[in-house]
Amino acid sequence: MKRLLQLVAAASLMPALSFAGVIWKGDFETGNTSQWTRQQAVANSRLQVVTDVVRDGRYALKATVKQGDDPINASGNRNELLYLTHETQGKEYYYKWSTLFPSNYPVHDSWQVITQWHQESCCGSPPLEFFVRGDKINLRVGGNTTPVLWQTSIDKGNWHDFVLHVKWSSDKKAGFVELWHNGEHVLPKTYGANQFGKELNYLKMGLYRDAAIKPEGAIFHDGFTMATTLEDVMPPAPAPVEEPAPAPTPVPDDTTIPAEDPTPVTETPVTQTPQLPTTQLPTVGGQTPTPTPVSNNPNGLPDSSEGVAGGCSASGTSGTLPFAGALLMLGAIALRRRRAPARAVARRARR
Repeated sequence: MKRLLQLVAAASLMPALSFAGVIWKGDFETGNTSQWTRQQAVANSRLQVVTDVVRDGRYALKATVKQGDDPINASGNRNELLYLTHETQGKEYYYKWSTLFPSNYPVHDSWQVITQWHQESCCGSPPLEFFVRGDKINLRVGGNTTPVLWQTSIDKGNWHDFVLHVKWSSDKKAGFVELWHNGEHVLPKTYGANQFGKELNYLKMGLYRDAAIKPEGAIFHDGFTMATTLEDVMPPAPAPVEEPAPAPTPVPDDTTIPAEDPTPVTETPVTQTPQLPTTQLPTVGGQTPTPTPVSNNPNGLPDSSEGVAGGCSASGTSGTLPFAGALLMLGAIALRRRRAPARAVARRARR
């Protein structure tokens, strides 16, 4: 029994263990604001759950403020949702949410608070706040007398994804904040008091601004999650794209193929046509007739060189044979005339 009591006493001295997991969600996926504790708004229309502008899921919050909106009779104009998170000293949490400034969001030199962890007492600047001044989003811890820890452009029309890591403490050496913006680690652990004394904090989200700002302003919030580990709130990194393996480099082939011996060319002797003898014709009337070449055609027919295929060309040889025949006939007649007187003389001598 004594041993059991000692174990119970030792266990009571051990710090409380934080188990991984989501503590709370205020992401509006219920289709309304029922996830939140209550609201501070002049009308329900100032805090609308919408479906046309969302970051995650199907629903998001549209918070609208007009000059004069003062639902709690305090400084400034506001319409905000509250959740009593009641973070205590030494607790450590991760928070995730997204915010969008539409293209017509009014830019003003004065302050406009968009998300804050407020102390339990009623008045004064909160111990941790995200606020807009001009066209910049600012993160400040410890009240309005401390410097801004981080800043970026409001970048109208694009969602801002925030992941905030906080250890709550009124001790400036124990408390810290750490921030990721759009997946980038933009603020490493920065130590400082983020609670006022023993006061607990609670979350407020919407739009709270200087009463001097006249134009109507609207802002969108979505996906708020409170958890105990970074893995519960940080979107997974996109899988790396595998690049295709490079094509293998071809290896040069050093094998030399010997050239083949050239095939000797056999020269075929050209057969020359022998010159045929020509017959010398006797002179007739002082003119020598043109000799007629003998045809190489064994059949005695004229070949293509003798004008058969030449048609009616004036420069062809189609008239050569008739002309030669006429010359032969003239030669024969001349020989007969020469022989006739000789025969007559011989006859007279015989008589």
